[in-house]
Amino acid sequence: MTETIASGPAGSAHVDDQPRPGRWLALAVLVLAVLLVGVDATVLGLATPFLSEDLRPSGAQLLWIGDIYSFVIAGLLVSMGSLGDRVGRKKLLLIGSVGFGAMSVLAAYATSAEMMIAARALQGVAGATLMPATLALIRNLFHDPRERSLAIGIWGAMASAGMAVGPVLGGFLLGHFWWGSVFLINLPVMALLVAVGAKVIPESRNPDPGPWDIPSVALSLVGIVGVVYAIKEAAVEGYRWDIALAAAIGVLALVWFVRRQLTLPAPLLNMKLFAHRGFSGAVLADLLTILGLSGLVFFLSQFLQMVQQRSPLNAGLVELPAAVGAVGAGLAAGWVARKLSVRIVVAGGLAVVGLSLVGCTTLHADTGTAALCFILFIVGVGAGFSFTVTADVILSNVPKEEAGAASAVSETAYELGAALGIALLGSIVTSIYRGFATPSGVSEPAADAARESLGGAVETAGQLPADQGAALVKAAQDSFVNGVDVAAGVGAVVLLSAAGAAWFLLRGQQLGSGPGRTGNAAFATAGRQPGPGSGPAAGDPVERL
Repeated sequence: MTETIASGPAGSAHVDDQPRPGRWLALAVLVLAVLLVGVDATVLGLATPFLSEDLRPSGAQLLWIGDIYSFVIAGLLVSMGSLGDRVGRKKLLLIGSVGFGAMSVLAAYATSAEMMIAARALQGVAGATLMPATLALIRNLFHDPRERSLAIGIWGAMASAGMAVGPVLGGFLLGHFWWGSVFLINLPVMALLVAVGAKVIPESRNPDPGPWDIPSVALSLVGIVGVVYAIKEAAVEGYRWDIALAAAIGVLALVWFVRRQLTLPAPLLNMKLFAHRGFSGAVLADLLTILGLSGLVFFLSQFLQMVQQRSPLNAGLVELPAAVGAVGAGLAAGWVARKLSVRIVVAGGLAVVGLSLVGCTTLHADTGTAALCFILFIVGVGAGFSFTVTADVILSNVPKEEAGAASAVSETAYELGAALGIALLGSIVTSIYRGFATPSGVSEPAADAARESLGGAVETAGQLPADQGAALVKAAQDSFVNGVDVAAGVGAVVLLSAAGAAWFLLRGQQLGSGPGRTGNAAFATAGRQPGPGSGPAAGDPVERL
């Protein structure tokens, strides 16, 4: 079903807000895609040592295998969200799902590092169609704000569950099959999504979208990829002229992108959406939250496996309480936000995560499983409340026809926050880690190799006498834990700052309380570019969100 705005005599414009039949079954199909993207985001890290032995990538190629997927997704999210608004979100979701499955097969049977990099890049192109399309379809499936809040909670819960299940599932598969199996698990899920989704998901699109501006697509891709690449590379390599050039090109492209959107009659992304405090506050809260969390999450797996000597499966199980907390909080978030307020739930959730990170500043090699599980559960609860309500706020503050582009803004904030978090907090961990003193008798080349990474220290220790190797590993582990503790403290400051920003920016923000109502319905037409046949005339009642 295509979105339409019914218009007649003044005062008679309306939208059919009756509940769509089969909407919950359609939601069940949509969350399959979200679950899969969450799994795919975390499962590759466990498989990297195994595919390294098989494909023999260089150090630079290994970095590209890990990074190219997120680079491409980050660069194309806004463009793909806008494309879905134009050609149809269901159509783009199904095409992207088929492409994602095909590229998963290519990655599973890659015979060279170059082939793997190409497959991961193409997976990123397909993946960029999935997340914005699923959230935008939810916006159009559920007209009742209360139902929509619950649907968004389920959507967020499945995203959290996918990221938590990834390490557990990956650990199981790698213990029984070859590394390509972590990609082939995508196929049955994608086949089910396409087969059932084609029948139960209604089509929706912007009824008057205007052309898809190719120069804007190119500027968005160059800008986001340039900035994200520069941040990640600077964290590892420090200052280099080529990194500075990439950052400059990225920033200039983004400035040009914004200026172009402000002049186009049918922009790829309506920049006037950011004039609304609730929309901007929700996006900023998402970005800062992921910035503060991602660096810790990135290094937590290394801490569990290389410091506490846990197996991949055991490490995944330790991280599982975070998903349990996020799922429960996500399902309850809409109800709690209406009972209390949006800013109490979002700011309170962020404050809880920040205080939990304060607890992470005391991590050490002997930290018990119960303490780790408790901290991660609280982190999950706080993040579940915050992310679910901010996603609801973002969707509630845009016209339905722009839901894809707005959803993509939320996802782009997530990707950019992850890149910034890993870069900034990663640089803290790396700089502290590299300062450890090596035991006497260790040669300078061996010491340099050990200071490159904790994995490098473990590998170097294997080539030394037993006592000397054990002392080297102990020194490296202690230094790594010190770095993680400091990074957790910095992350806590970022999260508590985000809580303060959310408290101010989300003041007065409300979620809708019934069919056809929202706390910010007056914003429904903000920034729209009227044109022939584009909607109600000035002064007419407008479509309510």
